[in-house]
Amino acid sequence: MKTKASLIMASALAAGVLLSGCVVEPVRPPQPAPVAEIVPAAPAPGYVWVKGHYRWEGNHWQWVPGHWRPV
Repeated sequence: MKTKASLIMASALAAGVLLSGCVVEPVRPPQPAPVAEIVPAAPAPGYVWVKGHYRWEGNHWQWVPGHWRPV
């Protein structure tokens, strides 16, 4: 009887270990069309415009606006 209980416990442990590595990521909706941005004047010489883009934020696409970045 003890051998049968040990076999069941070992099988349950093995199943838990094998199934714990199984991660299913949900399908993301397609990325929306880019937002039309009006590029303001550069704050000073030596800056380049980094255009806005979408970033996945947990369960939705979040728009990250464009900005000026020093070169």
